[in-house]
Amino acid sequence: MTDLRRDPTPVVEAGQPVAVLNRNKPVSYMVPADIYEAMLDALEDIDDLKLVRERADEETVEVSLDDL
Repeated sequence: MTDLRRDPTPVVEAGQPVAVLNRNKPVSYMVPADIYEAMLDALEDIDDLKLVRERADEETVEVSLDDL
């Protein structure tokens, strides 16, 4: 925390995830925006996959495009 408070620029410019420590214990993580967005996308994909698997056993109905 002390180093981050003194000069956060090198930490931000590194573009890598950083653990913020307080008394040598992680209290937070700084993650670049592009990595954070990729993590959110991956979590959303996992949620979508769970939903697909839950619905895989449901009855299906065939429909033609003309009927839509």
